[in-house]
Amino acid sequence: MSASDYVTPQEGFWAGEFGSEYIGRNDSQQLLASNLNFFTKALKQAGRVGSAIEFGANIGMNLRALQLLYPDVALHGVEINPDAAAQLRSHIGQDNVYEGSIFNYPVEQQVDLSLIKGVLIHINPDMLPVVYEKLYTASRRFVLVCEYYNPSPVAISYRGHADRLFKRDFAGEMMDKYLDLKLVDYGFAYRRDPAFPQDDITWFLMEKGA
Repeated sequence: MSASDYVTPQEGFWAGEFGSEYIGRNDSQQLLASNLNFFTKALKQAGRVGSAIEFGANIGMNLRALQLLYPDVALHGVEINPDAAAQLRSHIGQDNVYEGSIFNYPVEQQVDLSLIKGVLIHINPDMLPVVYEKLYTASRRFVLVCEYYNPSPVAISYRGHADRLFKRDFAGEMMDKYLDLKLVDYGFAYRRDPAFPQDDITWFLMEKGA
């Protein structure tokens, strides 16, 4: 697909060369260990998770950690970058990967957990309601949002690119939009953690109908 095929410039950015370069920066055993530690904490109140979908799954480093945490979990992923999607299929299966924009993903089944991590910050703010709807609709119980937090919306430069990173209260906006979505737990993962660093991510575990 060309940049003109996407609704927003952010989609073309991640589907193209920059998104492919991102793969090499995020494929390591250290990251897998950090992710396992991260999800152990973030999903402590969720109990057993039998199925999950990640929106913007890249090569599956988050889903691989979930697989270690829940060996029998059925995993699904949505990924816009072709190179990343190819690697993702090798980890979670050909039929479990949707290659394309989150905006176009048809939610046809529900899972125990819908997850997004470090992706909402790169979504065009005008399209956030569409992604919120996908996250909410795809889950039968839990929604886990893991992003940069800011109490009010702000745009900052991302690796020299403007309008490619946005911080705000994503989880708060979802709870305002879906009144049956309740906060179960939340926390912060620091980039200077000596053993299990993450990229200054604030996470929010929410439950439907709680």
